Amino acid sequence: MFVEAIERVSEFTRPIHIITRLYHQSDILPGAATMFFVNENGYAVTCRHVAEIIVNAAAIQQNYTHFAAELRKYQRDPQLRLHQKRLEQKHGMALGTIITQKLDFINCFDSLTHIDVTYHQKYDLALLRFRTNGKSYYGRPAEFLSDAQAVKPGKTLCRLGYPFSEFNNFRYNADLDDIEWTGAAPHVTPAFPIDGIVTRFIGDETGQAYAIEMSTPGLVGQSGGPMFDSDGIVYGMQQSTRHLHLGFDMVNRDVWIGTQRAKVSNHPFLHVGVCISGTIIKDFLRQHGVKFYQKK
Repeated sequence: MFVEAIERVSEFTRPIHIITRLYHQSDILPGAATMFFVNENGYAVTCRHVAEIIVNAAAIQQNYTHFAAELRKYQRDPQLRLHQKRLEQKHGMALGTIITQKLDFINCFDSLTHIDVTYHQKYDLALLRFRTNGKSYYGRPAEFLSDAQAVKPGKTLCRLGYPFSEFNNFRYNADLDDIEWTGAAPHVTPAFPIDGIVTRFIGDETGQAYAIEMSTPGLVGQSGGPMFDSDGIVYGMQQSTRHLHLGFDMVNRDVWIGTQRAKVSNHPFLHVGVCISGTIIKDFLRQHGVKFYQKK
């Protein structure tokens, strides 16, 4: 049903690869997010919580750099531990604190020079403007459902994103005490589609419907990916997943597991996707004078 639509949507949907280093931990954590382009001029949309990673990465790195530089002054001091605790409090360092994040925008541009980020004033939505002196590698831009058409409960739609961080082209550079990208391994992050039906609309405190609820969850990493129909027309953008308690609770229920009797407790939830509606996205683009396309 969505074979041709996925091929079409894949032309303007791209992964954002993210690597993260935590304080007092040696492992590098890979992650991914999604964005999609709305015109041929380097404009894309994603979730605000994704764009905040882009915006905050430099400040996080700078904070850790200052912390490490100050700590080095006391390496031969017998009171090193005391100074370290003081500096950890000063710079907000604790076990699990993010100290470095690096991002890679896959198959988008050559010679990327700058990214302008604009947050929606209310919703989890952001506009990205990529500035580059090189070639762009995305195909056709997104085409939105027209203003004259409406989505209704029961409509089958699909979402596309990059929930599984299977790339491995990164390493820790001990000489620089930093994490970095390498060119040795290919960028491997397969796109992953997930379909479902429209169930309900989600309103804000004023009653305005700003999001569309789907019967299936959006997966971690699909945030910022398009929601579309079988023609590849965009209806919205995956933003989050809600967890609805079903009430079918079992507490210490006797069951047989193989040949053994066991007591099992289970509290099931229904996981449903939340997608920022295309109407909100288009209004946001109009507000900032950004060109976009609609189904004719």
